[in-house]
Amino acid sequence: MRQNKIVNPIDVKKLISTHKLFAEIKDKYRNPPNWQRPEGFVSLSKIILEQQISLASAEAHFNKLNNYLTKFTPSEVLKLTDEEMRACQISRQKAKYLRALSEAVINEDLKFDKLAKLSPEEVREKLTSIKGIGDWTTDIYLMFCLQNKDIFPLGDIALITTIKELTKLKSHDGIVRFTKKLKPLRSLAAYFLWYYYLKKRNRI
Repeated sequence: MRQNKIVNPIDVKKLISTHKLFAEIKDKYRNPPNWQRPEGFVSLSKIILEQQISLASAEAHFNKLNNYLTKFTPSEVLKLTDEEMRACQISRQKAKYLRALSEAVINEDLKFDKLAKLSPEEVREKLTSIKGIGDWTTDIYLMFCLQNKDIFPLGDIALITTIKELTKLKSHDGIVRFTKKLKPLRSLAAYFLWYYYLKKRNRI
């Protein structure tokens, strides 16, 4: 069953009434957008390209690849040579990851229409079985594509940077404890923190 969107008035009211930090972010910058992406191969491919680089760079690489392909499908991705991948600014490592994802879809090891019916734990098990997809990539897909309400990507540098900046927490254990207190609205909390990070740096 498809869940409600992450950013909605009822959940925002709950979060800001329970955690002063998010009330302060809302007062300063208002609510974050409800970032949402379509489910499926294209979105997951784009998330893979976003691993460990800036969103602007990932967007440029994705656009180059998308413009080069006749159609952004697993079969078309698998037709590309290493040289063609490099020409589209796709690193050798990420080319391997895109091919592994493409093969999983073609072999029907991964069926996107089934993911929305699974629990987050089941989605994680399914996606992380594919080479190149780890917890961060899974977290982003769960949040942006499946709109799961209780995910917090502890591997996201922008989120960790923002928590350290706003709470003065420094240790990993302290940050983990902080995020656990945000259940069951960790995704909404992450959206607020990302929004703060971007607005403060004039990146929106």
